[in-house]
Amino acid sequence: MTATPPLSLEHMRLDAVLEGLARGDTAALARAISLVENQREGFERVLSEIHKRIGKHTTQRIGITGPPGAGKSTLTEQLVRVYRERGLKVAVIAVDPTSPFTGGALLGDRIRMEAVSLDPEVFIRSMATRGAQGGLATTTEEVADVLEAFGFDRILIETVGVGQTELDVAATAETTVLVLVPESGDGIQTLKAGVMEIAELYVINKSDRPGADKLKHEVEVMLGIRRGNAFAHVRPHHGRLEGEKVGRKKLPTVQHSNDWEAPVLTTVASKGDGIADLIAALDQHHEFLARTGKLVERRKRRLAARTRAVVNRAIRQWVWDETQAEDLLARRLDDVAAGTRTPYEVAAEVLAQVRNGT
Repeated sequence: MTATPPLSLEHMRLDAVLEGLARGDTAALARAISLVENQREGFERVLSEIHKRIGKHTTQRIGITGPPGAGKSTLTEQLVRVYRERGLKVAVIAVDPTSPFTGGALLGDRIRMEAVSLDPEVFIRSMATRGAQGGLATTTEEVADVLEAFGFDRILIETVGVGQTELDVAATAETTVLVLVPESGDGIQTLKAGVMEIAELYVINKSDRPGADKLKHEVEVMLGIRRGNAFAHVRPHHGRLEGEKVGRKKLPTVQHSNDWEAPVLTTVASKGDGIADLIAALDQHHEFLARTGKLVERRKRRLAARTRAVVNRAIRQWVWDETQAEDLLARRLDDVAAGTRTPYEVAAEVLAQVRNGT
């Protein structure tokens, strides 16, 4: 009879983490997230074990992005408060090494979020960009998987900035909210090529400031240009819209059942103004995705992209850790620095070596 080898200490620790997740232990949740975020030994086992619990819950993943100073943290805090009033469990992933949730510069936001975090049904985790070794978007989504498996109803993913990394992270959510402020008006043209393309909801925060109505109008026009009907509902200076009856203020908006018309909302998050409308719009978009089958489609695309990302991550790690690629690079580095070889030539040599199994 063959003796069963004793479990390693690491195996026992992983088992304890998985058992803790199953019984709803918040300490086990924090440990699991650390494993995933830092890709420590056993993190893929944790993700594999919880995978069967993903997609079974009515969890909404909401991305909140926008330029610095737009008030995203305050808006997030207000969303947390309203969702908790509805009895929902809420998790926040703050992708920012200087997040107000964990001691950033905005002390007021930090104090407010600390007050919310005292609620046992609220979980706040800050992810530094430097900590996501396998690609920030993939790692953020894996952390969101852990939170969903734990049973959170709403997962809010807040990113600071509007660079490609932040857009990729926001795109891991089912609904992305772009938060702007009246001061964004002058730079709206530079935003449209990237960030303006990824959001399903647009929020003009701090809308009690001058220029809010102007920015709202500009965003609506830009969205109209994207849909091809930029001025469909803009009243001409003289006369009335074609087909408009006397006494009617405007033609009704025709919305196709499979098309989502992104709303432009106004809020003053510091006062809680407009939060109810934002919550309603978030609910409507989730219902739209479920009704049209796009929720399932998005999840399948996300899983396909995740599988590719995991394969790429594993290959990258294998090439540099398990082959002679690192040694070859070290031997060729002086030549590259001297200009007698290029990085592309050395990369081709590395790949040739890997193909030959050396």
